[in-house]
Amino acid sequence: MRHLLTKLCRDARGATAIEYGLIVSLVVIAIVAGISSVGGATGNLWGNMANKVSAVTPNT
Repeated sequence: MRHLLTKLCRDARGATAIEYGLIVSLVVIAIVAGISSVGGATGNLWGNMANKVSAVTPNT
């Protein structure tokens, strides 16, 4: 049992997998933040464009 615990403590594969998981999660958070920022800006752009087009077109 002691040999097994010593072997598990020296094994670094699990730590590497956790590190990769943390890196991937940080990248995903950055991507989501970027997309939401750009999405909000383009949503406002298209909303403003729709309002301007509605203002100059005659109502039928």
